[in-house]
Amino acid sequence: MNRIRERTILLLIILLPVASAPMYGADPTPATEPARQREERMRWFTQARFGMFIHWGVYSVPAGEWNGEKGHGEWVMQYGRIPVSKYEQFAKQFNPVKYDAKEWVRLAKDAGMKYIVITAKHHDGFGMFRSDLTDWCIKSTPFHRDPLKELADACKEAGLKLCVFYSIMDWHHPDWPDRRPWNDRATGTPDLGRYITFMKGQLKELLTRYGPIGILWFDGDTEKPWPHQRGVELYYYLRSLQPSIIINDRVANARNEGWTDEGAGDYTTFEAWIPDRGQRIRLPWESCMTVNGHWGFDKNDHNWKPTGALIRNLVDCISKGGNCLLNVGPTAEGLIPDESVKRLREIADWMKINGEAIHGAAASRVEGLPPDCLATEKPGRIYLHLFNWPDKVSFSTGQKAVRAFLLADPARKVLAVQTDQKKVTISLPKDNPGRVATVVCIEVAQDR
Repeated sequence: MNRIRERTILLLIILLPVASAPMYGADPTPATEPARQREERMRWFTQARFGMFIHWGVYSVPAGEWNGEKGHGEWVMQYGRIPVSKYEQFAKQFNPVKYDAKEWVRLAKDAGMKYIVITAKHHDGFGMFRSDLTDWCIKSTPFHRDPLKELADACKEAGLKLCVFYSIMDWHHPDWPDRRPWNDRATGTPDLGRYITFMKGQLKELLTRYGPIGILWFDGDTEKPWPHQRGVELYYYLRSLQPSIIINDRVANARNEGWTDEGAGDYTTFEAWIPDRGQRIRLPWESCMTVNGHWGFDKNDHNWKPTGALIRNLVDCISKGGNCLLNVGPTAEGLIPDESVKRLREIADWMKINGEAIHGAAASRVEGLPPDCLATEKPGRIYLHLFNWPDKVSFSTGQKAVRAFLLADPARKVLAVQTDQKKVTISLPKDNPGRVATVVCIEVAQDR
């Protein structure tokens, strides 16, 4: 890109007024947003409960392998210490002609997912969208389409929320202060201010060209060059562009997993683990999980998790009041791997029967559940997710059980319910009509 044109564009961006954004260093959770307004902004997220994560970029070309070393996944540039000049050659090989955004969205929607988070820019700095601020994006590939635009259109048509992942750290950009020694393209002294101007410019492109964005999902915030208050400032800048957007806690370098009031962002992000039931979390939260051992496509990773384990993770998240974000890593051709598709379709079969116990559900207040049982609930209903099949199941609740039946039973045959003080016991039929986790729905008398 012409350097004069690039500097002019960046200067215009930094001089544009930011609509009444708080000053640098402002408190991350101001009283200026009433609790009811914040709750309304977060409502779709806390109702959705289940989303699809997509890690896709030029790292799918080497597919986790470099110089005979395997298992690097989307971190192949870092772990392989690949010189930038060589890594850039992968862009010339990235031509995902089999990419079908509508098919991806169909898979997600069938599986009961309500939102999609895609890597608009991962740590390698490559943009999966057409940016005016750099050529290190989809423009540098033989693929002359805009995959993010196609996904945005498909999500809008299907009624799913489009969300984007953006990495704060950047192994490619010459102005990211923690410059890697193998960045053989960079010259001069890194300048964080210039980098932030570039980053804000790209984020503005994402928030003004692709319609409403549900979530800006940040990562790469933990390196020393990114001070916490810079993240707070960025949070407000983005809210000035799309006031209803949701931003995760990784916008700022102060991850506290939601335990205190010192973080920034609207919800807490757990990576590849689910908190214990007894842990108190200040913010709404989400756990992102993989289908195998990597986020991006890794051709040597065949450690696929059983569908039953994926469903249990999903139920576990909702039973504790959180969301589950399940990842897929498409190939350089633009295909979601068959093993991921197979599991998504099996999840879809389960969700068609049991989705009401997931969407809009919350952590249940019941106690005394057996080890292989998790519970979710909605006003007037408790859902017991049984991962084995006993003769009966008991639990304690302060609510009066009125009727019980299995979601997997089309006839909704009423099950025998016994109540002893606050303990409820439900007798189960001999044959289990469900798969993976059979859900018992208990209708309860609502508090007046």
